Amino acid sequence: MPAQQLFTLTVYSEHCVGLLNQVSIIFTRRCLNIEDVSASRTTIEGIHRLTITVWSDRETMEKVVKQIEKRIDVLKAFLYTDDDIIYQEIALYKVDTAALLREQYLESLIRHHGARILDITPEFTVLEKAGQPWETEALLEQLKPYGVRQFVRSGRVCVTKSPVEKLNMYLEEQMLRQQATFLNPESNV
Repeated sequence: MPAQQLFTLTVYSEHCVGLLNQVSIIFTRRCLNIEDVSASRTTIEGIHRLTITVWSDRETMEKVVKQIEKRIDVLKAFLYTDDDIIYQEIALYKVDTAALLREQYLESLIRHHGARILDITPEFTVLEKAGQPWETEALLEQLKPYGVRQFVRSGRVCVTKSPVEKLNMYLEEQMLRQQATFLNPESNV
C-alpha cells in the first residue's frame, strides 16, 4: 500500500452553488475522508477557492485532481504537500470565566501560547489561537483541566511558497490559447 501523507488541494472556480457537493462526491467515491475544508474568494474578481486537506497517497490524489478538473464549474485544481505551502488555522476556545479568574496560571498559559481574549462574560470567556494544528491542539489539552465548554477549529488556510501564483499563470495561458485560436482558427483543427 502506498505511503499516506496529508495533501492540501486547492480548487478554483467561479462562485457557484453546489460545487462543494460535486467535489465531495469525488472523495466519497474513493473512500477518502476530507480532514478539513475552507472556502474564500481570491484576489481575482469572481473566482473562489476551496482548500481541502486529505490523507492519501500521491497517485490517488493526482487522479482526484484530474476528476475534479473535469467538473464544468472548476477552473483549475492544484495539489500540494506541507512542504509546498505556508498554512495556518484558527481555533476558538470557550472556557469558564470563574476558572480563568481563579487560576493565575491561566493568564500566563494564554500568553505563552500567543492566544488572545475575544470576549468575556460573567459565565464564559472566548479565546482565539492562530497557528499550526499541533499548536491549537496543545492549548486545548492544557485548557481541559479548567473546563473547556466549546472548542472549534477552522479549516486550513494556505498560500504557496511559489513566487508566482499558479492560477494567474494558468489563466494567462488560457487567454493566450484563446487569442491564438481566434487569430488562426485553422491551427486548432
